[in-house]
Amino acid sequence: PRTRAGPEGGPWLPGPGWGRSGVGIVRLLEALFACVTFSLVVHQGGWYGRNGDWCMFCWCFCFAMTLLVLLVEFVGLQHRIPVSWKNFPITFAMYATLMCLSASVIYPVTHIQHNAASGKTKDYRIAATVFSCLTCLAYSVEVTMTRARPGEVTGYMASVPGLLKVVETFVACIIFVFISEPVSYDRHEGLKWCLAVYCICFILSLVVIVLCIGECTGWLPCAFNKFLSGYTLLAVLMYATATVIWPIYNFDKNQGGRPNRPSYCSSNSRSFCDWDKLVAIAVLTAINLLVYLADLVYSARLIFIQA
Repeated sequence: PRTRAGPEGGPWLPGPGWGRSGVGIVRLLEALFACVTFSLVVHQGGWYGRNGDWCMFCWCFCFAMTLLVLLVEFVGLQHRIPVSWKNFPITFAMYATLMCLSASVIYPVTHIQHNAASGKTKDYRIAATVFSCLTCLAYSVEVTMTRARPGEVTGYMASVPGLLKVVETFVACIIFVFISEPVSYDRHEGLKWCLAVYCICFILSLVVIVLCIGECTGWLPCAFNKFLSGYTLLAVLMYATATVIWPIYNFDKNQGGRPNRPSYCSSNSRSFCDWDKLVAIAVLTAINLLVYLADLVYSARLIFIQA
């Protein structure tokens, strides 16, 4: 991917985040909202379990990384660090959007809806949820403001295919969480193939992201755009098989699956039971297939446009 060359040896100038449509102000709001969110949660001890730990990690990680981005932009060190500053900030902003979105859904469901909290404690948790949503909104605004415009020469991760790579890896991570607890891929060889699909596609998408951020795309033995189209086509075909195989071996009686939700799931409305996780994996697999299809269309356009 091509990037504009930055100033070398010239006077200090604030980074593009401070002069491009108020991106710096948006990043300040991100840090503020994230800080308020986890402060409200910590004040009342309002998190517990793995779900609460994940939400706290999302808010704290996003806050710390946003401060780092602000510091680099303000001091003007973006040309002195060993990463592509045309790719890193928007990649982080996209991941932060998805992380805060997940926290904004998980936290109220597990800590408000399915918890007996009341009074002041509940008020704090509701306020934390509101600020978590504002944090997610702020990051999504940054992505919108910094993504590539038609005809603009910028980093690959600022383009639509680059942002889709982030979505692909994030969805795959959610699948890994559901598929590993409890282990639900060891009953049949077909399910093991589905796991292989998730792992291979996740690794390839992550490699593309790392190559772009590290400005190492020249290490590939072929043209970067052709590599993208080839691997995305492979991912579409693999995910298409997983989209069919996973429901067959989990919900078809003839293959040892369970087509209906078990009674023990209905008796405990607070639990996200094992069968629900199998359904979630099937849905997420279909979603990632659609994302890879969109990625393939955009990646193919890159070849024809540059041909």
